[in-house]
Amino acid sequence: MYDLVIAGGTLVDPAQGLHEKKDVAIEKERIVLVDTDIPRDRSWEVLDASGHIVTPGLVDIHVHVYPGVSHYGIDPDSTCLARGVTTACDAGSSGADTFEGLRRYVIEVVETRVLAFLNISTLGMISPLDNELENLKHANPERAISVCERNRDVIQGIKVRLTRSIVGGNGLEPLKLARRAAEALGIPLMVHVGDTPSPLGEILSEMRPGDLLTHCFHGRRHGILDERGGILPEAEEAIGKGIVFDVGHGVGSFSFEVARRALAVGLAPRTISSDLHFYNVNGPVFDLATTMSKFMLLGLPLDEVLAKTTSVPARLLGLSDRLGSLRKGFLADVAVFKLSRGDFEFEDSMHEKVRGDQKLEPVAVIRRGRVYRSQLRLDRKVGHRF
Repeated sequence: MYDLVIAGGTLVDPAQGLHEKKDVAIEKERIVLVDTDIPRDRSWEVLDASGHIVTPGLVDIHVHVYPGVSHYGIDPDSTCLARGVTTACDAGSSGADTFEGLRRYVIEVVETRVLAFLNISTLGMISPLDNELENLKHANPERAISVCERNRDVIQGIKVRLTRSIVGGNGLEPLKLARRAAEALGIPLMVHVGDTPSPLGEILSEMRPGDLLTHCFHGRRHGILDERGGILPEAEEAIGKGIVFDVGHGVGSFSFEVARRALAVGLAPRTISSDLHFYNVNGPVFDLATTMSKFMLLGLPLDEVLAKTTSVPARLLGLSDRLGSLRKGFLADVAVFKLSRGDFEFEDSMHEKVRGDQKLEPVAVIRRGRVYRSQLRLDRKVGHRF
């Protein structure tokens, strides 16, 4: 007997090049079989996904899930996991002096798999009244290194925010300090841009292959477009040398117009993330699925959008041997979506509103083999082993 069979859905798994109707059988937190017409009487539970899309659990590489400490923080289970994101990466809400709380009171107790990029500021992102890098005494590579070494299992990299209001008059010095920590640890940097005091080309020159430039399609000063509206040569060069361009939608960091121009010349983001937090969870972001729908509206096919939110971020996080795919033996993190057809309005961070005719809507989530949330029919046998 299997613990759970997800039956009747269309599997879309870009890691395997799979897009067809199949069933998924799960036992003891692992996927044990992907096949057509798995007998339903061989499972303790059957989730009927007929007419829906079944995907690997989404991986959102940029969120803020440290409620009660960071003013950006939201609960990861209700805002990420319940919306199809089984793995979420907190992007700098905590620093060296506040990470222990993130680990103890969030990472170790929630159902969502939460990983982290540690802020180079020892404070992290605590209060709207305190810009964490105006005073460089908080940008301490040695303290960051110490915390990362003790928490290698969950810390994925170093985060630095370079917006003018955050760094004050310190220019690129916070980036250089963050790079010192990342290089000592052999982990990537995540660099937040948008209205930076320094041109994007100077920032990119300080970054290394494997580093992430988040908010790549923001519509503010020093973006990826040059003065004539074309793509900045330094941006194309950076992608060529292996710098990862990440969306990081956020409340002020995604422009339809910038994205249109970039996609028109073949400059696509490598990962699509939401930058979901307190100030945008009720709009314009709402969830990662809505951000994905916006890129489908911009012309990216479903399979490509899913790759950028499953297999690609899983690989960047070093988890592609267990997450980001529906392969046999992988952890049973699965999402089920309805691809709704109709008339939908989408809004970017610059208040541009665009209408589209399709939208991804999460209807069921399986985390570690257990159904966390479902709007679909779920049949259980008497004497179910759970």
